[in-house]
Amino acid sequence: MVGTNTPRKFQIKIAVLPGDGIGTEIVAEAIKVLKVLDLSFEMETALVGGAAYEAHGHPLPPATLELAKAADAILFGAVGDWKYDSLDRPLRPEQAILGLRKNLSLFANFRPAICYEQLVNASSLKPELVSGLDILIIRELTGDIYFGQPRGRRVATDGHFPGTQEAFDTMRYSKPEIERIAHVTFQAARKRNKKVTSVDKSNVLETFQFWKDVVTEVHAQYPDVALDHMYVDNAAMQLVKEPKKFDVIVTGNMFGDILSDEASMLTGSIGMLPSASLNAKNQGLYEPSHGSAPDIAGKNIANPLATILSAAMMLRFSLNQTAAADRIESAVSAVLSQGLRTADIYSQGTQKVSTQQMGDAVVAAITKTSKG
Repeated sequence: MVGTNTPRKFQIKIAVLPGDGIGTEIVAEAIKVLKVLDLSFEMETALVGGAAYEAHGHPLPPATLELAKAADAILFGAVGDWKYDSLDRPLRPEQAILGLRKNLSLFANFRPAICYEQLVNASSLKPELVSGLDILIIRELTGDIYFGQPRGRRVATDGHFPGTQEAFDTMRYSKPEIERIAHVTFQAARKRNKKVTSVDKSNVLETFQFWKDVVTEVHAQYPDVALDHMYVDNAAMQLVKEPKKFDVIVTGNMFGDILSDEASMLTGSIGMLPSASLNAKNQGLYEPSHGSAPDIAGKNIANPLATILSAAMMLRFSLNQTAAADRIESAVSAVLSQGLRTADIYSQGTQKVSTQQMGDAVVAAITKTSKG
């Protein structure tokens, strides 16, 4: 079950998929951090996204997919670039991440939104609203409108309005899909403050009335966890109005995509948010919540902390290396306390650093701790 720890008796295998844009830069810093932990890793790098399309004509080549399947965990950067927007949808870089989720059955996406005390003033909200903020958003990843069938376009044939006249996607969920994400959520809540908010749109969508009913049914097995239900529009408002009222939020694929990005800005920058996508075997894909940011690629200014923190989640959830994960997270907090900031979280009175300098600072903090 997701979130449990099982001892590893063999060398840890990590598939490294940097991807596009700033992906190569931020993943390089996470690898730098992992290498100072005195753990035995076997890392293999492969192309994915636009880089894979350029080399192999597909965003998720068979060799990359096989590498991912064989790994204990996947460290992922980001995919996408505006220059690929004209490609047919199955060939666009973003299809790589969808393909990995589907082929590896990565159904549970954990996105923590934590506001470090050092970054309270970087948030767009008042300090009193975000100080101490610690939310976990759990997004179901393999169902909903992103994967529902049928989908497509209808083309007019009368000659008066040539071309596409309608496009459609289908929202769907099966009971087993909702049950498994509900179980994962309640189990995660038991390790936190035992409070779950299930977000839906059951007043309008039959799919989410079904979601609400199934989550309520599963909740009966977790009487020690409090459950409330909230419509997605209200949840979006409450995240801005009173974010600390939440602890664990569970929702569907599309709503989770939107709400987790909204929550990221409560923390000061989306560059601070890691994520984990897990399957039932605890195999996981770990990536920053942000995108490939092609506009700043190659400038050495991207924030690598979300990727570094994603590596910490990888150690905790998939590789049973909790102590090492704690060391990374403590090091990130230490460098923020030193006043080091990349451009996205920079403010007057702090020191602006590059992508590589931030990675070096985290490495130095880990090394200092290990030396006592």
